[in-house]
Amino acid sequence: MSAPPSYREPPRPQYVIAEDDTALATYDVGDLTAPVVVLVHGFASSADGNWFATGWVRELVRAGYRVIAFDQRGHGASDKPHEPWAYSMEHLVTDLETVLDTYLLDEVQLVGYSLGARVGWHASRRAEHRILRAVLGGIPDGRPLRRVRVPEAEAFLAHGVPVQDRITQAYLDLAARTPGNDLRALIALVGGVQQGLQPDPAEPPQQPTLFATGSDDGILEASRRLAAATPNGELFVIPGRNHFTAPTARAFRDRAIAFLDGDAERAAAGEVRLQRVS
Repeated sequence: MSAPPSYREPPRPQYVIAEDDTALATYDVGDLTAPVVVLVHGFASSADGNWFATGWVRELVRAGYRVIAFDQRGHGASDKPHEPWAYSMEHLVTDLETVLDTYLLDEVQLVGYSLGARVGWHASRRAEHRILRAVLGGIPDGRPLRRVRVPEAEAFLAHGVPVQDRITQAYLDLAARTPGNDLRALIALVGGVQQGLQPDPAEPPQQPTLFATGSDDGILEASRRLAAATPNGELFVIPGRNHFTAPTARAFRDRAIAFLDGDAERAAAGEVRLQRVS
């Protein structure tokens, strides 16, 4: 008898074509008849780095879900345009809707982290009838990306001009940390989303939404404000984690799965539900 799959690595991608002909790598695992959770990763990461390698896919499948993850444009195995206009928030949200349309998904639950949470915020507002519940991890109000000095980053990539701004250098370091990342594409993404839609507390999602941010994350108060403004929102502070270590936290995974299960009492008590089907 063969061992059950570990889901520590993504399967071979299946490609979905966005409306501007950008190819998006998608990954479909679990029981095809199970309720679907869509996973949207963060900046400079991928479906693999954010969700497979960290155990999220394994635990969601064990909990009885079908998981569909995808590499956002500019990341992973998806196409990587170098033009900032290709990375508007409108494009990123439409990419998510294209994945749902291609897989013929009428109702899903969503988990997004960082940039993926911002995409999830706007998608939840635009497709309220399709996204029943959302977990938005490490979601800021847009200010961190606005602080990146894109011209400095572009000058460094094109001519090797040293970067003077600390925040800009930090984003370049983050982008370079993952082998295979295209730094030109990721800086173009920063330029594209800087000018676009930002999460607005005055226009929150209406469906049940769990906000989860690390206790040591500098954007915690921004996440708290967004949660407080969301009619069916709640905040989970991930103990002892910062923005970069939060996705690997078991407490975050367990709390998210309990929330997706809709088991509010057990979620509030911090109980773990690893197996929904026998």
